[in-house]
This record gives sequence, structure tokens and C-alpha cells, in this order.
Amino acid sequence: MWGKETPEKDMATINVSPVAATKITELLAEEQKQDCGLRVFVQGGGCSGFQYGLMIEETPGATDQVIESNGVRLYVDPISVRYLNGAEVDFVDNVAGGGFTIRNPNAVTTCGCGQSFTVDEN
Repeated sequence: MWGKETPEKDMATINVSPVAATKITELLAEEQKQDCGLRVFVQGGGCSGFQYGLMIEETPGATDQVIESNGVRLYVDPISVRYLNGAEVDFVDNVAGGGFTIRNPNAVTTCGCGQSFTVDEN
């Protein structure tokens, strides 16, 4: 099994939009990594205190939650789960170019870049 077994009630919910799922699937195919997943994580930094990260990863870590959404496998570490529960990975295509974005209901404020955010720790 992938990652740590987590009781259903303790599982985080992170969704991948259909558009993002298509882009991720295409990217994995281009890289010949169809059996891999996408690590979604939060780290300190950015102009608002935290920033998002996404990267292709072959296997989850021992303590990761493995979440499947729209055919995409997500690997999320225990600290990031705290900040990402209820979030959605999306792909936005506009005049400035296309890219992945995370819509996070836990973010109190976000930076103009959309990759940095603040949470209420209370």
C-alpha cells in the first residue's frame, strides 16, 4: 500500500480539477512517469509566509497521505495536510500564460502571485 494507512475520518480532502487532471496526466506521459504521483506541499517562504509546491514523485513517503482525485495520485506530508485540507489543484490558462494554482479555503490572505498565502493559526 502507498504511504501510511489513515482512518477514513482522518483523511484530508484535496481535489484536482478536471482541467488540472488532464494537464497532469499529459505531463506524466511526456515524462514517461505514468505510475508516479504529484507531491503537493506547503513550505515557509514567499511574500505572505507560506508557499505552495508541486513536484512529480515516484513513491510517497512513509507518513504521507495518498489521495486520488480525477485519476491523479497526490502525495501529501502530514504538515502540509494541515494547511491544504479542502484545497483544489487547478490549471489556469490566461493571457499571462498557463500554470497550476491551488485554491485553498484555509488561506486568510494570498499574494498577488497566487503562490504565497497566510493562514489564521487560531
